[in-house]
Amino acid sequence: MKQSGFYIAAVAMLLVAVAAQAQDQAGRWASPSDPDAKAITALEDMWAHTACSSVPDALKAAFAEDFQGTAPKGQRYGKPTGDWGGKGDDTDCQLQQIQIRLFGDSVAVAYGNESSVSKKKDGTEAKHCLAWTDTWLKRNGKWQIVAAQDTRVDCK
Repeated sequence: MKQSGFYIAAVAMLLVAVAAQAQDQAGRWASPSDPDAKAITALEDMWAHTACSSVPDALKAAFAEDFQGTAPKGQRYGKPTGDWGGKGDDTDCQLQQIQIRLFGDSVAVAYGNESSVSKKKDGTEAKHCLAWTDTWLKRNGKWQIVAAQDTRVDCK
């Protein structure tokens, strides 16, 4: 019986610690003038424009080594390397909206929409729209993206 009392006390202490940690990580929506929101928005804007232009070195450095993304068709991908999509073949690349939720000083989740226009094989143009969620961590004083989830959506 003493042993089960010990386990109950240990579980209770663990639950109190988890609840306290969760309380400390209450999120807040960042204002557009927030310095962290500005930094993340600038990097997200660079990423949204990679289909229309070359990939800036600042964006390449923003991807964490342990980055993991999920593309619109469900395939997973790691940190982009080499020629990773910044071919500049598309036009009218736009970051349409972004909202950033900050959790403490080192975790952020960015929610956004973007679009671009590409030429199909038959020469006609097609507009592509994405809704996405990106997770950012501040490591050694720099924001890095560690996870991304992209979903194709109907363009409005």
